[in-house]
Amino acid sequence: MENYVGKRLDGRYEIIEIIGVGGMAVVYKAFDNIDNRIVAVKILKDEYLTNEDFRRRFKNESKAIAVLSHPNIVRVFDVSYGDRLQYIVMEYVEGITLKEYIEQQGVIDTREAVYFVTQILRALQHAHDKGIVHRDIKPQNIMLISDGTIKVTDFGIARFSRSETKTMTEQAIGSVHYISPEQAKGSVTDSKSDLYSVGVVLYEMLTGKLPFQAENTVSVALMHLQKDPLRPRQINPNIPVGLEQIIMRAMQKNPNDRYQSASEMLVDIDEYKRNPNVKFDYSYFVDREPTKYIPTEQVRADQYRAQPVVQPQPRPAQTPDPQKQRAQAAAAVALEREKKKRRRAVGLLVGVLAAVLVMAFVVWKYVLPDKNSIDVPNLVGLNFQEDVMDNEAYSDFRFVCETDERSTAVSGTITSQKPEKGRIERGGAITLYIAPGKEEIRVPDVYTYDYALASSVLKAANFEVKVEKEVNNNRVAGTVIRTSPARDEKVEEGATITIYVATAGEQEPVEVPNLIGLTVSEAKEKLEEAGLELDNARTEYRASSQDRGTIIGHESLGEKVLPGTKIAVYVSTGNMPTNATTTEPTESTEASTSATTDASTTQAITASTTQATTAATTTPTTAAPTTTQPPTTTQPPTTTDGPMMEFD
Repeated sequence: MENYVGKRLDGRYEIIEIIGVGGMAVVYKAFDNIDNRIVAVKILKDEYLTNEDFRRRFKNESKAIAVLSHPNIVRVFDVSYGDRLQYIVMEYVEGITLKEYIEQQGVIDTREAVYFVTQILRALQHAHDKGIVHRDIKPQNIMLISDGTIKVTDFGIARFSRSETKTMTEQAIGSVHYISPEQAKGSVTDSKSDLYSVGVVLYEMLTGKLPFQAENTVSVALMHLQKDPLRPRQINPNIPVGLEQIIMRAMQKNPNDRYQSASEMLVDIDEYKRNPNVKFDYSYFVDREPTKYIPTEQVRADQYRAQPVVQPQPRPAQTPDPQKQRAQAAAAVALEREKKKRRRAVGLLVGVLAAVLVMAFVVWKYVLPDKNSIDVPNLVGLNFQEDVMDNEAYSDFRFVCETDERSTAVSGTITSQKPEKGRIERGGAITLYIAPGKEEIRVPDVYTYDYALASSVLKAANFEVKVEKEVNNNRVAGTVIRTSPARDEKVEEGATITIYVATAGEQEPVEVPNLIGLTVSEAKEKLEEAGLELDNARTEYRASSQDRGTIIGHESLGEKVLPGTKIAVYVSTGNMPTNATTTEPTESTEASTSATTDASTTQAITASTTQATTAATTTPTTAAPTTTQPPTTTQPPTTTDGPMMEFD
C-alpha cells in the first residue's frame, strides 16, 4: 500500500496524514488548494486497482454519495477514476465514530440513543427515497461530531435499488454482526435490510452488547438466520418497554414483519418520545419471556376467562311434553332455513351492488374523465426555451420556472418537475426546475493580433480556441482576420472560438517542438528547424529548482501553429525565492529596444486579459500586429495572457 502523505493529487489536494484504513481504501486528511479547505480523500488501495469488483464497489460509493444531499450524510466534492489512482474527495468530519463512543460509555442513555438513531433514520430515509440502499450500517460507519450531529459515511457496498438485488451466499457482504438475515444467506436486499442493521445498532447502544456473538463470522451469520436475540430489557431493565418493542420489530427475521420504511420507524420513535410509557400492539410477538407482545383479542379472551363463573341454581324438575318438543324442533328447523335464505339473498345483493359500484367507478375514472382536468406531461430532459415555451402542445398549462443551481446539465434543460405525473386542472401550474448553464461573457476583440497572442488572450478568457487559415494578401501573415463568434458577441464561458489567420499561401501548420530542458540557444536552433522563431522580447526568467539557463516551459507546447510564429520561453534562474520572477533580454540591446518601442504603441501584455482586449480595440493600427510584444522591464508578466505551464 503506497503512502501518499506529503504528496499532491492532481496539483490540488495536498495529503496531510492518514486518518483511517478500511478493507479496500485508505482515508487521508488533505488540504484543497483551490477551495482553501480541509477535506477527506479516500484512495482505493493499490492492490485493488486491477480488481474489477473492488473498482466497481469504489465507483458505486462515489455515485451513491454524489446524488445525496442531507445534513446527516457526508458530502462528496470530487471523484477521480484514473487507471493508476482512484479517489473520492469528501467532507472532512472532525469527530469520532459511534463505535468509539459506545466503547467509551459502555451503555448509552436512552434519550441520547434515541437522538442518534433518529438522525440515522433521517439519513437513510433520504437515501432510500433516492433509490440507494446502504447495506453496511454499523457504528464504525457513523461519525459523531462534538455537537451531537450524526454523519453516515462509507457507501462502499451501497447499491441502487433498481440494479442488482442479490448477493451470493458465499459472498455475503456487510459487517457480520450487523447484517440482516437476507444478506447473510444471499437473498433479496432492500431498504428493510438497512432497518434491521439500525435495530442492531440501537440494541448495542442501549445494552452495550451485540445481539449475536460467536467464535467465527460464519457462526454469527447463522445466529442471525436461526436464533432469536436475548431481549434488551433482560440485559438492561431500565430500557422502556416501548423502546424494546421498536428494537425487536426492526430486528424481525422476516422482512415483512419489520418496519417497511425508515419513515414508519420514525413515526413509532416520535410516539415513544411523546410518551415514554407507550406500548405498541405488535401481534406477531408471542413468547413466554417477561416482556410479552400479545394481540388485543387474546388479551380480551384472557380477561374473560379470568372472570369468576357463576353457577346457575337448579330448577325444579319438570315432566317434558313430547308433542311440544316436536313442535319446537320443527319451528327451529324452519327458522334456520329462513335465515339461510336471507343470508344468501343479502350476499347476492351485496355482490351485485359491489359490482355496480366498481363498474361505475371505472366508467367515472377512465371512460368519462373530467373535461376540466388533463394529464401532466413528462417534460424532464427537454429544453424549456426550444421545446416547451410557446409550444401549442403545452398551452393548457401554466409553468413556474425555478433554477436548479446544483445541475450540471446543458443550459435550459428541465431537470425535474412538480407534479411529476397524474392529472391537474386546465391552466394549472407545473413547477419546472431548469439548469442555469454557464455564464455568458463577451468574446475579446483580437482582430489584427498575432496568432499566438490572440490564442493566449482567448484562452485566458476561458475559451477553447480553434484555428482556421485563410489566404489574404492584404493582411500580414500570421495575424487574425476575424473570429467566429465575432468580437463582442456574448457566448457561454468555455465555448470554442474559431480564429481565422491570414496566410500568404497554402501554409500548413507545424507542431511546436518540446523545448523543456534545452538552453536558449538550443531552443532557438530547434525552433528554426521547425520553421518557427524564438520570441526574445517575451522570454521570461523564473525561479526554479532546475539548472540555471535551462527552459522549464514555453508557449503552445504540443500545439500546431503557422510557420513563422514566435514562441516565448520560460527560463530557470536556479535556486531563487519563488516570488522572484524577472524578465531579461537574451539578445542585443537593439532587439530589446525595438520590442519596447513596438509594445508601447499597444497595451502591455503583462496587464490582465481585459486590459489586453481593451488595448486591441483602441490601438490595433498603430503598429504592425506581428510585432506586438510586451515591454522589457523588471516586472514579471502575469501568467493570464499566455498558455504558460505551472511548475512546483
